[in-house]
Amino acid sequence: MQVILLERVAKLGQMGEVVDVKPGYARNFLLPQGKALSASKANIEAFEQQKAQLEARNLETKKEAEALAEKLDGQQFIVIRSASDSGSLYGSVTTRDAAEAATEAGFSVDRKQVVLAPIKDLGLHSVQIILHPEVDATIELNVARSPEEAELQASGKSIQELAAEEEAAADFEIQELFDDIGAAASDDEDLAEAAGVATDDAGDEAASGDQEDTAGKA
Repeated sequence: MQVILLERVAKLGQMGEVVDVKPGYARNFLLPQGKALSASKANIEAFEQQKAQLEARNLETKKEAEALAEKLDGQQFIVIRSASDSGSLYGSVTTRDAAEAATEAGFSVDRKQVVLAPIKDLGLHSVQIILHPEVDATIELNVARSPEEAELQASGKSIQELAAEEEAAADFEIQELFDDIGAAASDDEDLAEAAGVATDDAGDEAASGDQEDTAGKA
């Protein structure tokens, strides 16, 4: 099926070009979203009459998109989700979540502008935002289980590193506990040994005294 493009469409063509596309792609995407018209003689003539207006409108929206992209590009947004110890999410982060995170931060982003396969793991994820057929921006989603974890991830630590640190800290605490128990046991042994020595000394002194008494009587 042939269509005439009313705006630039990635991997397809520029505004005003007549291109061949699959009928389903045209009916389900290009035509309903106003990105193209069927390339009939009447539509091509109508486009030529409106071309100047369409180009002016495209230029205006492009400038607006570029201004937004300058502010949006490189921004990081936190998304809090529940996840397993291995970092796998109980669910996923979708285009809707990305759009909502950006919108809550003061940027006007629609989910249809987000290019994203569902995110299923904790961590930092780059996400492309199509603001205009010729303008896009890249944001970063910081998917974490808590604001504290998000802060650590933002500093460059992965969920694996965080888990390793937590495990090392737990092992250290356990080792300290065993060391304390061992030290206490050692102290008890020292006390017992000291008490035994004192008892032996007392016994020796008593025996010596008895011997002296016997010798005196004799």
